[in-house]
This record gives sequence, structure tokens and C-alpha cells, in this order.
Amino acid sequence: MSASLKKELLRLLEKDIEFRYAVAGYLGLLEILKRLDKLEEGQKKLWESQNRLWENQNRLWEEIKALREDQNKLWENQNRLWEEVRALREGHEKIWEEVKALREGQNKLWEEVKALREGQNKLWESQNRLWEEVKALREGQNKLWENQNRLWESQNRLWKEVKSLREGQNKLWTVFRELGRAVGMTLDHYTAAFLRAYLEEKGYPPERISISVDARLMINNRFIEVDIFSLDPLIIGEVTTYIRSRREAENEIEKLLEKRRLIESAYKRSAEMTVLAVANVEEEAIPALREAAEKKGITVFTGREIKPP
Repeated sequence: MSASLKKELLRLLEKDIEFRYAVAGYLGLLEILKRLDKLEEGQKKLWESQNRLWENQNRLWEEIKALREDQNKLWENQNRLWEEVRALREGHEKIWEEVKALREGQNKLWEEVKALREGQNKLWESQNRLWEEVKALREGQNKLWENQNRLWESQNRLWKEVKSLREGQNKLWTVFRELGRAVGMTLDHYTAAFLRAYLEEKGYPPERISISVDARLMINNRFIEVDIFSLDPLIIGEVTTYIRSRREAENEIEKLLEKRRLIESAYKRSAEMTVLAVANVEEEAIPALREAAEKKGITVFTGREIKPP
């Protein structure tokens, strides 16, 4: 800013009251300046009153001089003079009291200004803390979104792998079913053969794998027939040639789950694998089989999926 512009601004602030109030309004000090102006006006009036007092006192001395010149009038006016002197003293004391009150008011005003400044500083500090908290919340929200995106990506990859495994299992089971037909094996036997190959692929030693076909187990004083059974690892399976509807699928699933509950209760451990093998399944029953695979922990193998004509 140039020196001339600064000089002009200072001149306007000194001479132009409206300009000074406008600047004070932008700075948030308008109310304070108005109060200071009122104090200045009061002080100005005080000085004017004091000047008039001195003028009155000068006139008093002139009157005293006149009274000395006219001694007769002096004695007549002496009482009035002392009364005026007394009144002047009382007025003088009142003036000092007013000056004292003005000073106290000015001190209170400065205290209010100080309190306002302190309050304003606290407001700025609170605002800064709020912005820091908003910034931290935004950073946390961004991290949550990043974690959620990573979880979705992982879940999508997992679903792709599960889908690939199911397709591979179904293809492998179909191969075994066709092989069983070629060599004259029953559906139960080539399902057992498929499970042996499946367990070996998972790392079970061949000598440990013992899968029974059409097993009969004594549980709670009654025989339970299971199409596919292995004790170690515990495998429970049912084989059926045809499922036509959703109702039939739900019935087969419920029978298999009931057998699993009884066997797990008898052997005091959970089944590692629960299998439902279906040679032929119509399209209407497929959703129920998929729900059983996802929610009931059943591994479903299907051969031929038949669509309605």
C-alpha cells in the first residue's frame, strides 16, 4: 500500500465519522467505537462545564472586586456569595463524582472488550477442533469404503472359485456316472467311487478311506439305512435317481438332514461332508438343491438337468 493511500485513509478515519463507523463495522468494533464516542462527548461536555466554571469564577472575582468598591453592597450580598460558593463546591464534587463514574465505566468497557476477545479466541479454537474432527471422520470413512471395496472384491473372487469348484465336481461326478454305466456299477457305487477320488484329491491317505454303500446303522435301538457312509472322515450321503419338483427336492433334503442329526448325535461329532447325489433332476427342483447347498451345508451332485418341453 502506498504512503499517500495510507495518509488518505488515516485522514478519512480522523475527519470522516461515517467512514470511520463503516470501517469499524467491518472490523466488528462499531459498537465499541460508538460507546467510546459517547464517552468522548461526555468528557467534552465535562470540560465545557469546567470552562464555564472557570468563567463563572472569574466573574465572581470581578463581582468581589465590585463588592469591595461598594462596601455597602458587599455586606448585603455576602450571604448570597457564600451560598453560591457552597453551591459551586457541591457542583465541583458532583463533577468529580461523575468523572470517577466515567472512569469506572470506561474500565468496565475495556473489561468487556477483553472478555469479547477471549470469547472470540475460544470460538476460533473450537472451530479448529471441529474441523480436525471432521477431517478425521472423513479419513475414517474413506478407509471404511476402501475396506468394503476390498471385501467385495474378495467375496466376488470367492464366489467365482466356489462356482468353478462346483462345476468341476459336477463334471467329475458325471464322468464317474458314465463310467459306472459302462462297467455295470450301480449309482450308489459310482457315487462312492467318486467320493474316494474326491477325498484323495483333498489329501486323505487312500488307506484311511473306507466308504460303505447301503450301510445299516443301529441308532437308538433301530436301524438307519444310509446309501453312502464313512466313519473317518464322517461322511453321510443319499443317492436318488430322479427328482421332479421342488417339493420332492425338499423332502429328500429333509430326510438326509434327519439322518445326519441322528448319526452326529450317536457319534458325538459333526459330519465333515453331507452328500446328495441326483442322477436326473428337473429344472423346477434345482433352486431348492442350490439353497440346500448354500444354507444347509449339503454337497449336491447332479447328473442330467432336465428342462421342461
